[in-house]
Amino acid sequence: MKKENVFSAMTLAGLFTLIPTPVFAMHIMEGFLPVKWTVIWWLVSLPFLVLSYKKMKEVLNERSDGKMMLALCGAFIFVLSALKLPSVTGSSSHPTGVGLGAILFGPYAMVLLSFVVLVFQSLLLAHGGITTLGANTFSMGIVGPIVAYGSYKLLKMMKAPVWLAVMVAAALGNLATYIVTALQLAIVYQDPVGGFSAALMKFMGIFAVTQIPLAITEGLLTVAILNLVWKYNKEGLQELDFMRGEI
Repeated sequence: MKKENVFSAMTLAGLFTLIPTPVFAMHIMEGFLPVKWTVIWWLVSLPFLVLSYKKMKEVLNERSDGKMMLALCGAFIFVLSALKLPSVTGSSSHPTGVGLGAILFGPYAMVLLSFVVLVFQSLLLAHGGITTLGANTFSMGIVGPIVAYGSYKLLKMMKAPVWLAVMVAAALGNLATYIVTALQLAIVYQDPVGGFSAALMKFMGIFAVTQIPLAITEGLLTVAILNLVWKYNKEGLQELDFMRGEI
């Protein structure tokens, strides 16, 4: 990967920190969860963070091009998840960007990377929050990458074209994040009449109108980024055992 390409990606990510974003988004905002559930989601996410730290050390120690590629994946997650697109329901949706790194490095390496991105977004963009980091890490940094990676591997086993496997995996990773966020909110804020199921439908409906086309767009963008990386850093992708032929 050329250094100027990584620098450009990081510069673009920095520019997004200057854009005001006053609307609510798919990350659960600061103080929105009761203390009990704040602690629960932190406890659930902590073992994955420890595992992710070990996986990232392995990547950096074993692969010569690991740092550059991880930096690219981190910039991709930061930029995409900082994009808040208004929803007709009065909230907003955003891409996640986790599919790219999950496909290249496996799902667990993305947990820590997503956690770092979420910390910066909560501090710089008021997007999410410190108390809700555990919940947001679980949805975007744990479930999203696992779904993306599993979908990619399954489609490859079914002999699907690489570009299709990448696109579907990235899209499903995005959708999985928003479904888990809806679940997290529905557990806490159940509907007085319909209970959990009614609340789940309500929270999923908040994002669904924009999230589905957004997930498809993220899938296509992930394919485009991998094509670009393949053009300039073919050896790096092959070192990651990603592919042996054209996308």
